[in-house]
Amino acid sequence: MKSLFFALLSLSTTLIVYGQTSTKKIGGPCEGCEAIYESPIPFDQLPYSVSLPDLNNAGPKIEISGIVYERDGVTAAKDVVLYVYHTDRKGIYPTTGNEKGWDKRHGYIRGWVKTDKNGHYQIRTLRPAAYPERNIPEHIHITVKEPGKNEYYLDDFLFSDDPLLPKTPSKTPRGGNGVVTLTAAKNGMQHATRDIILGLNIPDYR
Repeated sequence: MKSLFFALLSLSTTLIVYGQTSTKKIGGPCEGCEAIYESPIPFDQLPYSVSLPDLNNAGPKIEISGIVYERDGVTAAKDVVLYVYHTDRKGIYPTTGNEKGWDKRHGYIRGWVKTDKNGHYQIRTLRPAAYPERNIPEHIHITVKEPGKNEYYLDDFLFSDDPLLPKTPSKTPRGGNGVVTLTAAKNGMQHATRDIILGLNIPDYR
């Protein structure tokens, strides 16, 4: 009887391990999402708030903050890493010439945060400009890494007053609506809020 018990236990353990190692990735293809692992600060030491490298340059300063929720849209999600990057005020991803990883394409205006115990995050930066001679609206890219799951991208941060904003919004925004509305400037900075729901409209999410 003991032999049967340990045999079943071994089989169960093998199935569990197999299930973990053969799990299908969520989120679908995501070029450049691996840049989230280039954080100069270990994930377990990341703060919930970051000022991107361009903040002290000339231009409209913005702060975007919010709460990241679990898939139920109610439970705050702690220890979720967010990676963001965007163009400068000329609409390009600026580089310094010393880049070695994805910052060759993403530029140096990028940063990482990790949600606090209440799911809060905060990002301070300059408002990005649209790509030169293109009809794509101003945007901030965002990638997310949840504990126990692979990284995946969310809908970009967009701005409600952008004349290039699509007239018909996405019906299935990844992570929830990414369009933010900036307030009037206070102390030299505009503010906006975006809450995020993990897994919302993310393929193969479990």
